[in-house]
Amino acid sequence: MVLIHDTAGTAGNGPATPGAGTPADDALLDAYSRAVTSVVERVSPAVVLLEVTAKGTSRPGGPQRGGSGSGFMFAPDGLALTNSHVVHGADSIRATLTDGRVLRADLVGDDPDTDLAVVRLPGGDFPTVELGDSRALRAGQLVIAIGNPLGFQTTVTAGVVSALGRSLRSQSGRLMDDIVQTDAALNPGNSGGPLLDSGGRVVGVCTAMILNAQNLCFAIPVHTATFVAGRLIRDGRLRRGWLGIGAQTVRLPRRLAREEGMPSSTGVMVVGVEPASPAAAAGLRERDVVAGFAGRPVTSVDELHRLLTEDVIGVSSPLVVFRGLERLELSVTAVESRPD
Repeated sequence: MVLIHDTAGTAGNGPATPGAGTPADDALLDAYSRAVTSVVERVSPAVVLLEVTAKGTSRPGGPQRGGSGSGFMFAPDGLALTNSHVVHGADSIRATLTDGRVLRADLVGDDPDTDLAVVRLPGGDFPTVELGDSRALRAGQLVIAIGNPLGFQTTVTAGVVSALGRSLRSQSGRLMDDIVQTDAALNPGNSGGPLLDSGGRVVGVCTAMILNAQNLCFAIPVHTATFVAGRLIRDGRLRRGWLGIGAQTVRLPRRLAREEGMPSSTGVMVVGVEPASPAAAAGLRERDVVAGFAGRPVTSVDELHRLLTEDVIGVSSPLVVFRGLERLELSVTAVESRPD
C-alpha cells in the first residue's frame, strides 16, 4: 500500500476541492492554451491535406490506390514541403486548403533518403509558415503538430520535445540523423505536416511514429529540410556520390587498428564491386576493408554514405584500404549516384 501525504488544507483551510487548482495553476494553463490556440490560428491556413493516386492506378473505371498526408506552404508562390513517402511515385496529387480550395499539386522533387519532398500548387499569394531554428531546440520544450491524420483535416496535438539527435532509417534504408523525438501524438496522415514551437515557427517535418507505442513520434529537423528543399528546387533531386560497391561494417583486427593508429576499431568491408564503376577503376577488390575516404575516417556503411555528398562527385579522393594486413592508399573518383 502506498500512502500519499496531501498537504492541502493543513493551514486550516479545510480539504482541497477535487479538481480545483490554484490561481497560479489556472494562469499557467490559460497561458498554455493561449500559446497553442495562437499558433493554430496563425499556422493552420498554411497546412494542406495531400491526397495521392499511385502511379499506374488512375485508369478510367479501374481501381485507384493511393493515400493521404500533410504538407505546409513555405513560399507564397505555392511551394510546399512534405514527406517523400507521401508523394513518391504519385500519378496525381490533390491539395486541399483550409479555405476549401482543392488544387492540383505538381511534384518539384523528392528525396527518399531524407524522406523529404517539395510540391508546387498553382497560383500565388498563399499563406505561409515561418521557419524556425531546430538547432536551438531543447528537450522538454513545448511543440505543436498540425496535420491531417486519417484524413481528419487540421488536427492539432501538443507535447514536448522528448529527445534530440535520434537516428532513424528512411524507407530507402539510409540513416537519417538529428531526428527530433516528440510525444505530440502523430497518426497516419500526419506525415509531412509541421512540428512547431510555441512561437508558431516550424522546427521539424513530422515523419514517423512507432506503432503500438505510446507517443513515440519523430520529425525531421527544419535545418535539414531547408537544405534539402533548396536542392530539390534547384535540381529536382539531391546529388550524391556513388562508388559502385556493396559493403558491410566490420571490426578491424585489434593489432592492425593499434599499429596503424586508426581512430576507430571498425571499417567497411567490400562484398561486391560493380563492373565499370569508380570502385573498379580504383582497383578495389572484394574483402578489401575501407578505413578512410576523402581524408575522413570511415567507420561504418552509414558513415561512408554521409561522406558521399555532391562535393566529391568528379573529384579524385584518397581512399585508405586494408587488404589483409597491408595498408593501401588508392584514389577514387565518385560519380553522381544513379537514379532509382
